[in-house]
Amino acid sequence: MNLMLYLVAVVLTIAGVMGMVLLHVAYITYFERKILGDMQDRMGPMEVGFHGLLQPIADGLKLFFKEDIIPTGANKIIFTAAPILVLVPALIGFAVIPFGRDAITIGPITLNPIITDVNIGILYILAFSSLGAYGVLLGGWASNSKYSLLGGLRSAAQVISYELPLGLALVGPILLSGSLSMVNMTTAQSGGALHWFILVQPVAFFIYVISAIAETNRLPFDLPEAESELVAGFFTEYSGMRFAFFFLAEYANMILTSCIATVVFLGGWHAPHPALEFIPPLFWFLAKVYFFLFFYIWIRATLPRLRFDQLMAFCWKIMLPLGLANILITSIVFYFIKNH
Repeated sequence: MNLMLYLVAVVLTIAGVMGMVLLHVAYITYFERKILGDMQDRMGPMEVGFHGLLQPIADGLKLFFKEDIIPTGANKIIFTAAPILVLVPALIGFAVIPFGRDAITIGPITLNPIITDVNIGILYILAFSSLGAYGVLLGGWASNSKYSLLGGLRSAAQVISYELPLGLALVGPILLSGSLSMVNMTTAQSGGALHWFILVQPVAFFIYVISAIAETNRLPFDLPEAESELVAGFFTEYSGMRFAFFFLAEYANMILTSCIATVVFLGGWHAPHPALEFIPPLFWFLAKVYFFLFFYIWIRATLPRLRFDQLMAFCWKIMLPLGLANILITSIVFYFIKNH
């Protein structure tokens, strides 16, 4: 009986987290269009529902019923599998994200605010997020299209390059918390905003934010899907739900990178002041995540796209040396503080 209750609790926790993530993915598209509309003096979606609130649902239904076209010269197996290989790693990263502090008890069932707490949470996310690049590359190659192939190659080079500074940016907070667990990193920042790692690791935070934008192929780093050059890049030949999977994966990755930034640099579910701890932890967590998502949209509305050579030079000549220098300085300072 206890085993059955445990399994039910696990299934409900997973369903709750995935449902919340997918709902946010759907409505980020809506809020992005509305925010960009305000920034560009337009109205954005207005027709479907009150002020266009049902637009994401209408778009989902439209894509679901659209014809699924596979090009004649495409490798059908890889072409079919690529969108799934992009979407699944983006979703399973949420398994180790702690959304709150307290478990919820409903009768005999206890629901935790995290699916599972593993002691290598950061490595788990980095390992699985790297697999998404294979889906993009394989999708571009399997389409048998020059535009798609160029987009896939660009994405592979970009993601592999910016994974290095992104991983280096996380080393400083790992040293400060003494753990790779996302829960332990959040706990190490309790006590208010003065204990958040962003104050002692501002360089790492800067590197992480820039690398996260590049990792998710967002402007000004959206070279793999540059419309003016490559039509739609690696998913030019995709339609229907396969196209929607690529779309969902991009926004799921935006949410995931925002959650990581919230946990690692902004104290996770902790309030900015101990006096505000009476407000539910989920509120603080979501508020910080929404801040990062708004920043993504703001950057898209503000900055022009870089050239590809500028993108790669910025990574290898600026971001990577800066990340290594930050680790070196952090390690030396941490050593002297700990031993003196």
